[in-house]
Amino acid sequence: MVRALGISGSLTELLRYRSLLVSLTWRDIRVRYKQSVLGVGWAVLLPLSMMLVFTFVFTRAIDASSVLNVRMPYALYAYIGIVPWTFFAVSLSGCVNSLVANRNLVTKVYFPREVFPLSCIASSFADFAIAMTVLVGLVAYFHLSGKWAFTPHWTLAFIPVLVTVQIALTIGIGMLLAMANLFYRDVRQVFSVLIQLWMFVSAVVVPVPQDGSLLARIISVNPLVPLIGAYRDCVIYGRWPQAGPMLYATVVAVIVLIGGWVCFRRASFKFAESI
Repeated sequence: MVRALGISGSLTELLRYRSLLVSLTWRDIRVRYKQSVLGVGWAVLLPLSMMLVFTFVFTRAIDASSVLNVRMPYALYAYIGIVPWTFFAVSLSGCVNSLVANRNLVTKVYFPREVFPLSCIASSFADFAIAMTVLVGLVAYFHLSGKWAFTPHWTLAFIPVLVTVQIALTIGIGMLLAMANLFYRDVRQVFSVLIQLWMFVSAVVVPVPQDGSLLARIISVNPLVPLIGAYRDCVIYGRWPQAGPMLYATVVAVIVLIGGWVCFRRASFKFAESI
């Protein structure tokens, strides 16, 4: 019963193997930057390069001012959306193949299989934390250059809550993807396409349409939309996130976390024979 349904029991068991989780996380980080000239610099370079590309496209290549309508430098708007999105996308990209890539451990030794997707998320969080430090430099640049004024607010204290909600959502989806890809290897290929499309309906680089259209209503169902909007509210606009959308994102994250974890635990006894 504990193995099938009890998340509390799963957490207790997972705590006993926390050293393994730390080891796998550190292994993922080392493998990612092994023989890399820039090393962890890629954690900053990836979102920064994406910011520069989208800034050029939407402010130089085409006139998108009527669509953007943001009250801050667009580069700052894009970066504060790209960093949490990159954390989400890279985490899931690692999770989807985490069981298959560790087939030898899955088939030979018993321990909670959750450590594989969790280690992918934990290693991606390290990149997220590094990339967020660059945001301080961007804010300082635009503030000191006189292009935009920044005033610290108490809303910055809400950021850990946003990160927690995002991690909960990522863990739930990550476990479902890892499990699904183990049973159906097409999942990895389908996911690689869908994750690219998902970015453009998550308000990462372009605001959600406010015209009440069908597209706007469909996009608003995406829990990442209020989450990324909440990052901008807390860090840039200095205001608390809207209660309704934030509550919706939190409820979805909790449901996905519980559902994903329960499904993962129930199917774990089939992993060895399916790999």
